[in-house]
Amino acid sequence: MLQDLSYPLILGDRLEIILFTPNTIPISRTVKISQKELETLVTDFKATLLDKGSEDYKEPATQLYKLLIKPIETELTQAEVTTILYAPDGILRYIPIAALYDGKQWLAEKYRINNLIAYSLFDFVSQRNTQPNILAGAFGGKAGDRKFGQVGLPATVREVQVIANSFDNSVTLIEDQFSRQAIESKFKNHNILHLATHAEFNTGTPDNSFIIFGNGDKIRLNEITDWQIPNIDLIVLSACQTGVGKLGDGVEILGFGYQVQKAGAKNAIASLWSVNDKGTQALMEAFYSELKKGDVTPTEALNRAQVALIKSPKYSHPNYWSAFFAIGNGL
Repeated sequence: MLQDLSYPLILGDRLEIILFTPNTIPISRTVKISQKELETLVTDFKATLLDKGSEDYKEPATQLYKLLIKPIETELTQAEVTTILYAPDGILRYIPIAALYDGKQWLAEKYRINNLIAYSLFDFVSQRNTQPNILAGAFGGKAGDRKFGQVGLPATVREVQVIANSFDNSVTLIEDQFSRQAIESKFKNHNILHLATHAEFNTGTPDNSFIIFGNGDKIRLNEITDWQIPNIDLIVLSACQTGVGKLGDGVEILGFGYQVQKAGAKNAIASLWSVNDKGTQALMEAFYSELKKGDVTPTEALNRAQVALIKSPKYSHPNYWSAFFAIGNGL
């Protein structure tokens, strides 16, 4: 698996795209665009992704492709890269590059994408490839009802049941059983932690970001580092969202990845916005179906699931498949 590291750096009047490919010297490409123009484009793109009824998403997706990928496209092709390790800067953290469009294909159809944070830059050891042994929790609740101040997520119950039916050794905690104490008492026996529940990543105050459990318990992101989970290969947050409102510099998004890696977990999968309940279920079923095949990294399994949704009649809008992103070193 050939991978490169792409690092777009936002400056006042331009973007610097820095690319590290195997066995070559790093290259830098300058793209003229003001910070204000870039912010407008990112905001417009995010708005079209959030609107499942919108058909306007391809225009900003193409513009952003020309800014972020086109300048390094030749090098990516020459290096026969399969995975892009992506270290986004500032406001670029709010949009998925998987949903950039070259006029014919989504970037997700060409490359696997793994978001890097500072913590994962130092960990390029290949991970052990062990059988998935999953601990999964579902927030549950009824559609249209509120529970602990959050909307019910009935599809999360089905989501974790599918996991339980697919993998031996998996343990599921539903609704009230899904407490912080229950999770913390069990996760030493598992290598994948799947949390099908609400989480909020709050702009400007990442320490106020939290995950809520099925019984109403909460854990703040900065408490995750207390977990000490070196045996966990992957944490999946399948119903999380970034705080709505003004976009900041995106530290709250990658903050989750930073905290779980600091606690010892190797990789994380989270979402940039709250996806339709059934859309999330469809993506997660496809993801675990791929993971079950064995010898597949979480990044690869997520990419295959996204491509499956792109080709599906019901969930082809990027709102459904591009919200989810992998954080880690991609190995």
